[in-house]
Amino acid sequence: MPPATDTVLPADNTLERLARRRRIKDRFVNGAIGSGGMVVLLAIALIFFYLLYEVWPLFQSAKIEPVAQHATPAVSSVVDIDEYNQTGLRVSPDGRIVYFRVGDNTSLGEARLPVPEGVTVSSVARAAITSGLIGLGLSDGRFLVVKPDYAVRLDEANQRHITPSLAYPYGETPLPLDDAGQALGVFALRGDDRRLTVMGMSAGRTVISRYEKENAGAAASSLFAVSSDDAEATWSRQQQTELPISVASPRFMVIGQDGRWGYVFHGSSDVAIFALRGEDGPVLYQQTRAGNADITAVSALLGNVSLMVGDASGNISQWFMVRDPKSAIDKFSFTRIRGFSMGDAAVTAITPEPRRKGFVAGDEKGRIGYFYTTSERTLGIVDAADSAIRDIAISPRSDMIVAQADKGLASVSLHTEHPDLSMHSAWGKVWYESYSAPGYNWQSTSGNIDFEGKLSLMPLTFGTIKAAFYAMLLGAPIAICAAMYTAIFMAPGLRRKVKPTIELMEALPTVILGFLAGLWLAPTIEAYLPGIFSLLLLTPLGILLSGMLWMRLPREKRAFSDGWTPLLLIVPILFTGWLSFALSQPIELFFFGGDIRLWMRDEMGVTFDQRNALIVGLAMGFAVIPNIYAIAEDALFAVPRHLTNGSLALGATPWQTLVRVVLPTASPGIFSALMIGMGRAVGETMIVLMATGNTAVMEWNIFEGMRTLSANVAVEMGEAEVASTHFRVLFLSALVLFVLTFILNTAAEVVRNRLRKKYGSL
Repeated sequence: MPPATDTVLPADNTLERLARRRRIKDRFVNGAIGSGGMVVLLAIALIFFYLLYEVWPLFQSAKIEPVAQHATPAVSSVVDIDEYNQTGLRVSPDGRIVYFRVGDNTSLGEARLPVPEGVTVSSVARAAITSGLIGLGLSDGRFLVVKPDYAVRLDEANQRHITPSLAYPYGETPLPLDDAGQALGVFALRGDDRRLTVMGMSAGRTVISRYEKENAGAAASSLFAVSSDDAEATWSRQQQTELPISVASPRFMVIGQDGRWGYVFHGSSDVAIFALRGEDGPVLYQQTRAGNADITAVSALLGNVSLMVGDASGNISQWFMVRDPKSAIDKFSFTRIRGFSMGDAAVTAITPEPRRKGFVAGDEKGRIGYFYTTSERTLGIVDAADSAIRDIAISPRSDMIVAQADKGLASVSLHTEHPDLSMHSAWGKVWYESYSAPGYNWQSTSGNIDFEGKLSLMPLTFGTIKAAFYAMLLGAPIAICAAMYTAIFMAPGLRRKVKPTIELMEALPTVILGFLAGLWLAPTIEAYLPGIFSLLLLTPLGILLSGMLWMRLPREKRAFSDGWTPLLLIVPILFTGWLSFALSQPIELFFFGGDIRLWMRDEMGVTFDQRNALIVGLAMGFAVIPNIYAIAEDALFAVPRHLTNGSLALGATPWQTLVRVVLPTASPGIFSALMIGMGRAVGETMIVLMATGNTAVMEWNIFEGMRTLSANVAVEMGEAEVASTHFRVLFLSALVLFVLTFILNTAAEVVRNRLRKKYGSL
């Protein structure tokens, strides 16, 4: 027996020193972890406030303020200002042109219209706002077409000098509408650098005349840069047609939508609509009423698709031709879309914005209001003058308004950056121009200046939810079932190989998955669509059949133990996949006439896009499986063994133990896994960007694509103008995505805590 040895204990001071070191390490680690958590929370808060900072200007109201009023010797028929709000011009009924400084109404000079002595301006008609053309009807039955022009010059000190003038793109010689020689009253015009169309009232008849250059070989020049060739060119009337309607006293006329429609307002609120471009010439298309109140002002919105109609009760309504979607032929009707209110006084003047779908209106009490049609926003109404407003000019940059009132000239400053967005236009149905009904649409850009931006976030939010739904529908059951089998039934040796392999799938870049999904998977599924359907049916049957055959095999002849049997399923699954694809073409020929996509469209009304939600579900489901599987498997495997052993000891089968003991105990972890997978699917970008087609449609059809919030930001942020409405709406999309994931994570944490409290005592 070995001799006894005395145990040497460390001195008290050594133990105290070790304990002190341990406490210091604990405090340091706790502080580092706590600081890291606070930094993460601070970063999330900063991201949120930065997004909010970029989005906030979208919902700010406009600033519209009266600047000054100036008395004028006479009421002008036309008023206009330059884009820098420095100079302007007025055309008086007696033919005088007055150039003035906008700030103080100081005269910069005068000129006269090139008309004979004694001829006065009897009426005014503005063409499309983008052309800048203004028609001046004369008392001798002729008309002049003018275009305000502002020559900009920079001096040596880099100071801007603007010289206003009037250009005559159709010559300085007045053109006759008709040969009657009566004073020209109500008329409308539309022109370009080759031809001019004028519709007006002459000698009790409503006529439409077309004018062209006589020297057709002359070099054409744009109306926006009038050259000497245009001034020297002569224009003559080539065609004149009497419109098939007898109207005693028309009040307003408009040529709209690229000369397709002609509108004649007569009576109190009656309107006659003509189809101007038919093979048989102008045809009376429809007669209707534009409301019930007396119409007092009419103007075409930017693009001349919509008409803004003001009445004596102070209301302004938007109208345009709406196509009947149920009609086999193109059948249109003049339809009221939305309305605005100026107050209780008659609307006397309406002028559209030159670059947006907004407009400015004035009334009998001298008030001026600024409105935007798409967002249905009334952005401001101010008292600008002491008398009725007769004509309004808004600068090309929409930051200054000059109005001619009965008692002088009034100027109003305007500051509004994002009038085209509101909560209604972002989340509600909007009736856009030329659409047959209100809807949710996203179309942020177009190729022409007349474009009406469609910035509804509903299709993007719907697409995000749709993509996440199908990804979870295909990925979550596989991941949870795989975690259940791996944690409970699989042999430990096989589990040690399978689990790291599946977790390694998470390292696969999503751009690779999106690339494969868009360029390989989508065409393959399109070509073998019946085989895909067969695969979904035959794979479960093949697995069940293999299981039945394995169970009938004597135990002594089984080469694998029960925990390794999943390896045997590789062969029947591969065989089932090969068989499904081999039978794809015969099935398509026999049951679907050789084209299953055409059969689905004709027989079921289901459209098929190559890049659709099925592709996204497969690719993104593959991406979320490792996340869900890893967390769920850890939760299932961490269930205390005494619970499972006790259940088995009481006679429960392994499956009963899994369902009634293991799953409830591990439910907090499984729910967390699902929510993390959902968050991953909601925020995924590259897969949905490359595999969906990015069509902003709102259909649950699994064979149609979608556009998600994250993919939309990735696609359009690089092309958006900084600080523009489009730019800030993309930030709003990011904010919506941020809030959506925050709500999901918060709800998941609440549910997880409740489940933990319920099953934590087991």
